[in-house]
Amino acid sequence: MRQGHTAPARHNQLSDPDGFYEALLDAHEGLSADASVALNARLILILANQIGDQRLLAECLALAKA
Repeated sequence: MRQGHTAPARHNQLSDPDGFYEALLDAHEGLSADASVALNARLILILANQIGDQRLLAECLALAKA
């Protein structure tokens, strides 16, 4: 786990958010609904591993549910 706890970012951290969104849509293009759900699940786990802070991930989950 990474050291130090920070709060979830509530402002844009991406240098090109539209470019990321386009890449995300492109990744889903041509996939069935089940394959799209599986891609999202894998992506979430990969990104969670990159964050590596359990408390921060819990806060992100709560923020997403709000």
